[in-house]
This record gives sequence, structure tokens and C-alpha cells, in this order.
Amino acid sequence: MPRPSELTRVSECVWQLPITYKAGMNVPGRVIASESLINSMDEGVFEQLANVARLPGIVKYALCMPDGHKGYGFPIGAVAAMDSEEGVISPGGIGFDINCGMRLVMTNLTQKDIEPYLKKLVDELFKGVPAGVGGHGLLKLSRKQFKEVIEQGAQWCVKNGYGWQEDLERTEEGGRLAGADPSDVSERAIERGYQQLGTLGSGNHYLEIQVVRKSDILDPEIAKVYGITLPDQVGIMFHCGSRGFGHQIATDYLQSFLKVMKPKYHINVADRDLACAPFSSPEGKAYFSAMKCAANISFANRQLILYQIRRVFAEVFGKSAEQLQIHQVYDVSHNTAKLETHTIDGEQRKLLVHRKGSTRAFGPKMPDTPQKYQKIGQPVIIGGSMETGSYLLAGLSSGDATFYSTTHGSGRVMSRRSARKLQGGRELQKSMESRGIYTRTSSYSGFAEEGAVAYKKVDDVVEAAWSAGISRPVARFTPLGNVKG
Repeated sequence: MPRPSELTRVSECVWQLPITYKAGMNVPGRVIASESLINSMDEGVFEQLANVARLPGIVKYALCMPDGHKGYGFPIGAVAAMDSEEGVISPGGIGFDINCGMRLVMTNLTQKDIEPYLKKLVDELFKGVPAGVGGHGLLKLSRKQFKEVIEQGAQWCVKNGYGWQEDLERTEEGGRLAGADPSDVSERAIERGYQQLGTLGSGNHYLEIQVVRKSDILDPEIAKVYGITLPDQVGIMFHCGSRGFGHQIATDYLQSFLKVMKPKYHINVADRDLACAPFSSPEGKAYFSAMKCAANISFANRQLILYQIRRVFAEVFGKSAEQLQIHQVYDVSHNTAKLETHTIDGEQRKLLVHRKGSTRAFGPKMPDTPQKYQKIGQPVIIGGSMETGSYLLAGLSSGDATFYSTTHGSGRVMSRRSARKLQGGRELQKSMESRGIYTRTSSYSGFAEEGAVAYKKVDDVVEAAWSAGISRPVARFTPLGNVKG
């Protein structure tokens, strides 16, 4: 599609929409992308980015990452930082799957070690980590216990034996956002969520056994610190979020904001999916608390999935998870809003940074970069398509122009419906197995939507982020086995 004529090139992989592009823009829009990626983006990305730039209190730029594509309200891949006193908070800038994120663990196994066991591993993971729409987890909690998890996140799991202390040290925010108050969450949200902990979900959510080949270690020194030390080393990467719980919270507050936004706060938006409220308002504070509740459930969800991964690998290999050295590299979110301090025009300011389909990428020596990674920067986990591969990146000190944010995946270029028309799920599954990738899925229709043809090339996306100076590629992962929702 032709890009807007007003779009100008700032540098090799940075493009700008001027504030004159659309009436009411408070800041310019910026897109991080190569020329080929820019030319592949649909018009909706630029229109939505301009709408985001109109929101009250937005600071510096409305941003979109290289994997950007049209979403609800905000484009997928958006970053928007709001002044904490004068700005707004918007569910559309966070997404319905609150704290959808990625977790990566490495093992001391090689591809040769697991090849005889690959199908059994995938089959057992498919049984042990329920996938698909609905789906009940193996952990049976009362509503009272669920509310404890709402407040404590992954810390509840580790305290109750579902993980190791080091997992929390290698999770964004230690696996818990403080200030989550269950009273800000509807009973409908609790009803939808309390039986889903430890489940994968549907759509583009997955659990994948992968290999890092020696030729795909792109920065050996950083890779070693991240735990990649062997040729053809096996890792497990998975992608999931807060399930029906987070979706209901987003739905509830979107409706709440629509009722008060214009009559009470005199805010007009170009799209109802941008419904918002002043961050400092009672409604804004309640949503921020509820969002933290969903984020904590998501951290706990991924922690329980890791527990199941360790159990399955231990049973299949007849060794403990400690013996197999199933250590977490990192857990990082790509659907949140967080209070952070950033330097704007030489001044330290507290900002509410919305990241929707974009990942925090803090550099070396930043306070919130985990101690283990202080010298090299925070790990960033980038999922590609289930046919092609994924990446591990590192955050950079030069990422301030995007509020230390980068891409979150490869990004869709084709609608789910169009992807289904091209190839059936069973046909795709057989094709992948013939190429050495064994898969299980809860929905062949959903499986057909997730083929490589539906996504941008992850290598191009990662290269654009590297060229823009917002993240550094460390290693590329190739899929061997996949559990798909």
C-alpha cells in the first residue's frame, strides 16, 4: 500500500508523520521500520498512530514498532508515553490480553539429545498445558485463593512450590506489579479467570521447543550471559497472557470510560476504541489497579506453565529439572502501561508508558534491568511464526527515543480469514512435520491462521530494530516442536 505522502524519513529505519498530518495531533507520529516494512504497512497503521497522537498529555511522539499493523484503537506495536499528571490511560493502548508476554528457558540438552523424545515431549506438553479457547488449568483454586494470586502474581506461585526464586529475579517487575486491588475487578472477570491459570489460550499463543544453532549465535558474549553456551542448545519459548480475566477487565473499563470520558472530562477521541480517562482520575486509578491485577495473573499463568514444562521434561528424561538445567532467561510483557521515569528535553519526568504489542527493552545499568544483566541489558524475546523462527535480543542504552521499547514479534501482514483460505490446518501441519517441526493443536482452523505466510519476516523486523538502535540481536531460534492454541 502507498505510504502517506506526508511521511518523511528521519534516518535509515525511522519515519515521521508531522503534526499537520491530521487535525488535533499534539505530537508527531514515528514509525520504526525499513523502507520495505513501511511499504507493507496498511493505511490503518498511520491513521491510528495519528489518532493516538491526539490524546491528552501524550509526550514526544506516538510510536509504532517494525512489526506494526492495525489493531483496536492503537495499532499493534504502539508505544505512547503520557504525562502522569496531565495525561490519560487507555485500555486501547494496552490491549485486551493484558500482560500478554513471552518467557524463554534454556536447558543443557542439545538437538541430538531430544530428537528421539521430541514427539513424546510435544504430546506430553500438549496434555500438561491446556490450550485453546476456554480451557481449564490443572491448578484448582477457590475464588479466595485466586484473589491472593491477583495481588501476588508469580510470587504466589514460587511461594507455593511452583517455581524457583531465580525465576522471579529473571521476570519483569519480579513477577508482580504492586498496587493490584481485587476490589477494582468485576465478579464477571474473576468468574472467567479463576480456573484458567496454567493454560496457553488460543490464536497466536504457543509453546515451542527450539534449537539455537552455532551459526545463529549473533553475539556470543551476551548469549553466554543469557545462558546459551552449547552448540545446538535446546530452549523452550512460550507466549500467552491473562486469558479471559484480562479480556473482561479491558471490556469493563472500556465501557466505563465511554460513559464518563466526554460528559465528565470533556475528552473527545477519533475512535471509541481509544476511550480513556485522566490517569489521575478515580476511574483512571481504578483501571490502573485492575490492569495490574490482570498483569499479575498473567505472570502467574506463565509461571505455572514453566512448572509444567519442568515436570514434563523431568518425566520424559528421567532426570530432575535441576539436572537438566532448565533455567529461565527472562519473562517480558508486551501489553501493559507502567509508570516510568524518562528524560525528556533534559528534564526527568514521570510518565505512564503504554506498550501495546511492543516490548520494554531497558539497556545496561538501568535501575530496572535485572542484576544478572546489568552489564549487557535486559533480554527481549521476539516470537516469529511457528514455521520460521524467533529471536533473543538485548536492550540498548540508545533506546531512549522509543522510551526503551522495541518490537514484540514479526507482525501480521494477512488477516486470519485470508490465511485460512490459503491452506488448511491439517495440510499445514503435515507440511511442517515433513520439514522436521512436530506440532499439536487444539484447533486446525486456528492453526491455519498462524502459518508463516501470514507474518512479516522476523529477520527483517529484528534488523530494523537493530538499525534504529533500540535492541541488539543476540541469537536466533529455530522451531523443532510446537504446541498451538
